[in-house]
Amino acid sequence: MNPAPASAPGRPAGRYLALGAMLLALVAAFAALLWPEWRSNPDLSHGFFAPVIFLLLLWESRRSGTPRWLPAGRYLPELGIVFACGAGALLFGLAGIFAASLAWNHALVCLVLAGSLCCFLFGGLLILADERVRLVPFNWISLTAIFLWLLITPVPNGTYARLTFALQGFVTGNVLQMLHVLGVPARQHGNIIELATTSVGVEEACSGIRSLLSCVYAGFFFAAWQVRRPLGRLVLIVAAPLLALGMNFVRSLTLTLLANAGQEIAGFWHDATGFAILGVTALALAGLAVLLESRAGPASAVPAPPAAPPERWPLGVFWTSLVAMMVLAGFFFVHSRPAASAGQPPPLLAAMLPAQADGWAVRTPNDLYQFADILQTSHLLERTYLRTTGDGQLTQLTVYIAYWAAGQASVSRVASHTPDACWPGAGWIAKPVLDEQEVPQLPGITIFPAEHRLFKNPEGYPQHVWFWHVYDRRVINYQDPYSVPALFKLALQYGFRRQGDQFFVRVSSNKPWHDLAAEPLVQEIFANLARIGL
Repeated sequence: MNPAPASAPGRPAGRYLALGAMLLALVAAFAALLWPEWRSNPDLSHGFFAPVIFLLLLWESRRSGTPRWLPAGRYLPELGIVFACGAGALLFGLAGIFAASLAWNHALVCLVLAGSLCCFLFGGLLILADERVRLVPFNWISLTAIFLWLLITPVPNGTYARLTFALQGFVTGNVLQMLHVLGVPARQHGNIIELATTSVGVEEACSGIRSLLSCVYAGFFFAAWQVRRPLGRLVLIVAAPLLALGMNFVRSLTLTLLANAGQEIAGFWHDATGFAILGVTALALAGLAVLLESRAGPASAVPAPPAAPPERWPLGVFWTSLVAMMVLAGFFFVHSRPAASAGQPPPLLAAMLPAQADGWAVRTPNDLYQFADILQTSHLLERTYLRTTGDGQLTQLTVYIAYWAAGQASVSRVASHTPDACWPGAGWIAKPVLDEQEVPQLPGITIFPAEHRLFKNPEGYPQHVWFWHVYDRRVINYQDPYSVPALFKLALQYGFRRQGDQFFVRVSSNKPWHDLAAEPLVQEIFANLARIGL
């Protein structure tokens, strides 16, 4: 790969302009798919700028980037085209198979689709950067424009939960230490800081993951757009996540000090400090980019391609792979079926959980709706059943149900609020279990395998937890989501649904399942839950 001498710009052949137009069409289709996720997920709000930034970086790569072109007739670029286009079609097919089990808007499916798009864009770049075409140069800026599509997709649920939990612990622990340095009495309980007169919880939105994702995206963008020296780019990319973590710590400490002073931090102060931190962080990254490199004048104009046209077979590989992807898309569309429950009124959750039960005291909390904005639904119900036996033994059973209509929230958003993600932040400690998937046994009722967990609070009080995520009246299969044959069999059986309503059901108790199975109350509850897909 060698820079070519400058000459007057020429007009590429129409077939290469058609290739560029098709790549832009793929970008537009992917952006349309993720648009609802960008709207509903504040962690990905920077995705709204992605199409504009993509075009801006492509223009910048031609205007002032290194005019580096791939030599003609070399095996490495040609093999790269074959590999990239083939991988793009394969990843698209894999995403469709995953979607049959997890839905098209699931985080894992979106990430695989992003990988497919990046493969096609990279294959197109290898063609358009040929020294006989010279439409888009092969340089850091154009490669960054492709890579950034991976940073505007939802983070897979398991990774998101681990990252959020780690960030919550980091922020909470460091804020607590700083409070002690400042002489403010406080103690930590999970992700909750207890002050003298109030308590402050570091929720998912305050963990810093939003600013972390946005800052990493901005760091790569500014490194490509403003900085030309490799060392300067590396400094900016490394500084972006560190700056995000530091600024979020400052925000959390400020809110905690305001709460300690008696100031109500929910609402204005919470939102104002959040937007201020994002704005200050973006400006700091932009300023650092300017300091790291003072820009030189525009680079040489993009030279005209030589008269000898390149071979047509690289284009044939691209179009063949694209046709294969379209055939797969047609297959998925033909096998798609609309959700059976689409257009139906929401279910009566209160009818599923008895308000009274012989021998049990029933408690129904009325503060669940404080989580409606986070969960993106107001259809929430939780009931706790308590009973004390003659020997003083307490049996506690809590059942929680949440409902989302078709299209109300993405599958990945619903799946991100599992006990694995939320309970440790409230101070519960996960304990090992023999089987993380348990099939609850009840006479006359077949129940789908549940995700099984065991938690204990700092005082040692146990909670056996079983939970299910129901999509379009069937439990989503988490048992082996990476088995392609199993997911494909599931796809043929259930069809590639477009949208469906969702339930999240959680049952928790201080007793193991074999102590609950014979209870008439438990059998009544699960007979009701069986109607929604359990």
